[in-house]
Amino acid sequence: MSVQVELSRIFIREMTDMQIIELRELGGERSFPIVIGLPEACAIERRLKGLEIPRPQTHDLLGSIIPALGGCLKRIEINDLDAGTFYAGLVIEQDGQELLVDSRPSDAIALGIANDVPIFVAEHVIEEAAAEHVEMGMPDDEQAEDDAPDHDADSEEGWD
Repeated sequence: MSVQVELSRIFIREMTDMQIIELRELGGERSFPIVIGLPEACAIERRLKGLEIPRPQTHDLLGSIIPALGGCLKRIEINDLDAGTFYAGLVIEQDGQELLVDSRPSDAIALGIANDVPIFVAEHVIEEAAAEHVEMGMPDDEQAEDDAPDHDADSEEGWD
């Protein structure tokens, strides 16, 4: 069984390659972080803010290829967690069939945000991620906001 989630926050620390996105269960209380790279975090933030760039990036290219080949991105599925690594897929409908295309979660989320498609997470992944979140001693919401000079998904801050 899968649970629909939303991107609740994005923390960008420009001085490191490890960025954090937080997914939160819709209509629930569970949330968990995923560590992603700086380019993917920037692509997600750009999409959240509706910023246009002069030339397409890889996510933009894929977003153009899917409909050009007769497909439609239906949803993002984060379907596994193994040794701290999340696994995801793009669910693409083409010719009445659903295709699951392997993807890194960060790439899938960047593409999904651009196309306004829902994100789903397998129940076992949410449970494992929440347990790892607690075991790793990740800061709670208030502490994370106080400790980090980050960009929040709702932030109006731009790039320097």
